[in-house]
Amino acid sequence: MRFFSSIRTKFALTYFAVIAVVLILMNTYFLTESRDLIFDSKQMVVENQALTIAQNLEELYMLTAETVQGVAENLDATGIAYFVITDDAGNVLYPADIFFEDGNLFAERIQVALGGNDVFHSTFRGGSFSSGAFTPVIRRGNIIGAVYVHNEDPDQGEVLLEMQSTLQTISVIIIVFSVVMVAVLIWSVMRRITSVLNAIKSVREGEYNYRINLSGYDELALLGDEFNSLTDRLRETDEIRRRFVADASHELKTPLASIRLLSDSILQSADMESETVQEFVSDIGMEAVRLARTTEKLMTLTRLDSDLPDENRSVDVREVVITTLRMLRPLAQSYGISLTPDLHEDLCVFATEDSVYQVVFNLVENAIKYNKPDGNVSVRLYEEGSAVVLTVTDTGVGVPEEDLPHIFDRFYRVDKARSREAGGSGLGLSIVWDTVRGLNGKVTAEQLPDGGMSFQVRFTRYYLRDTHGE
Repeated sequence: MRFFSSIRTKFALTYFAVIAVVLILMNTYFLTESRDLIFDSKQMVVENQALTIAQNLEELYMLTAETVQGVAENLDATGIAYFVITDDAGNVLYPADIFFEDGNLFAERIQVALGGNDVFHSTFRGGSFSSGAFTPVIRRGNIIGAVYVHNEDPDQGEVLLEMQSTLQTISVIIIVFSVVMVAVLIWSVMRRITSVLNAIKSVREGEYNYRINLSGYDELALLGDEFNSLTDRLRETDEIRRRFVADASHELKTPLASIRLLSDSILQSADMESETVQEFVSDIGMEAVRLARTTEKLMTLTRLDSDLPDENRSVDVREVVITTLRMLRPLAQSYGISLTPDLHEDLCVFATEDSVYQVVFNLVENAIKYNKPDGNVSVRLYEEGSAVVLTVTDTGVGVPEEDLPHIFDRFYRVDKARSREAGGSGLGLSIVWDTVRGLNGKVTAEQLPDGGMSFQVRFTRYYLRDTHGE
């Protein structure tokens, strides 16, 4: 797996990118805001000091070195650390021994102040805040000079440097903690993901008994539970498939073995009587019919399992039941069974005629074959709420209670010997179950108190829409 394609790499890079953004903001934004707040406070202080000095100088008629000397000495006593007074030409009047490292910049700002504007500047360097304010001295509307106040504050600078050092220490701690947490988290998540991948590989190789044990209640634990449920279904499906293949092979092998045995007997006996030959040929025909019937039912179940789309439409269930009973009446007469229909009209379902026929045919055929001599099969079709209900009731021997939950399983027979005599393959009720379920219906079976069975099928009734809108 490529390095940048790995989920652990993507997760780590994303996590560290978020942490980096947070740390950059913390080490720049907060320090910048703190510095700007100090600048604002310094501006207020030095501008007020400059304005106070200018107000004291406004009483003078003219600013000269001699006239400002007294005022300046009084101002020194007020605690103002450092200030400069100039005349209206920008010449320094106080103090006389002043020296500026950048005289040109000072001269430019003095000229701006003499133009009637206030000027403020502040910098942070060398661990100290340096602030200055220029303001004009105005007497009766005329500018007679300017005042410059300067302030140095190393204490505030030390506070800002300590804050910066603290933030850097916190940043280092966060980085170390983040690296450890990311490493632990990635190791934990990837270990669990690797378990899922290994489990998938094992199941792909056919180990359907493989289980995942992921602790916790997060999404990966839920994924593990779903995987275990999936493997359980796969194991059950595989067992059903194996059993189905074995049963189908057995069902097909039995008539084929009989056909081969009978045909070999005819071929090996040249002087066999014609009556015996005719009997053997008749038996071969019966076995061929049973083979064809079993094959047809297997194909029907295969079609149902494949979930192929059917062209469903409105089907009148009563018409299908009448047609099916007409086809099964000769079989019922051969068994001495009477058919009693009770069919309501105008009951339609959304299905195909073939699917409804499969349900009715298999239920009625079973009721005939596993009935008692001179028995009866009752077929009722009626409406119950929004459902179309079909019930098939017989007077046979019924099904033992322990076998009742399995009668819809494929190839399941309650009495194998009797089933073979009746020509049953154990697939009819499975076809009924799968067909009804495919139509979103429900089929149930119950044993009657006086013997016999009752099967009930419930379909959702389909109402035809009036194409004229009436």
